[in-house]
Amino acid sequence: MVYFLLIAGIVLLDQLAKYFISSNMELHQSIPVIRDIFHITYIHNDGAAFRLLQGQQGFLILVTSITLVAVLVYLYRIRTNGHWSMLLSLALLCGGGIGNLIDRIRFRYVVDYLDLQIWPIFNIADICVVAGCGMLLIHMFYFEPRIKKEELPLG
Repeated sequence: MVYFLLIAGIVLLDQLAKYFISSNMELHQSIPVIRDIFHITYIHNDGAAFRLLQGQQGFLILVTSITLVAVLVYLYRIRTNGHWSMLLSLALLCGGGIGNLIDRIRFRYVVDYLDLQIWPIFNIADICVVAGCGMLLIHMFYFEPRIKKEELPLG
């Protein structure tokens, strides 16, 4: 249950931040927070990460929706016996994915605003997707081998 609450919290925080930015800034407006290092820059991204697949909203919506349904079903099935690192990684992925999917369906683009000046502009949902992928890798290469080792019968 806690992981589904985490998903809801991520989606809520992401959507509130995007609403605040789009309601209070002009498109392409940039506000320096730390000059030449971190700005809040309001843009519309009609592609995926790093502006890939620009203009392919139908495809992105379809693939994201199918992936999210599969991951949510899997998360529900392992909710009581899954390892916390797997559950956390899937919750982060789902929260971020849903946040950006809402934008794609509503606007046909994603609102991005976090600008590190040396990296493409991104948002809270993107951070959660990347963190979820990172946590999934940690689970697969650190926790999973240890879990399997513990399950081996002594002999």
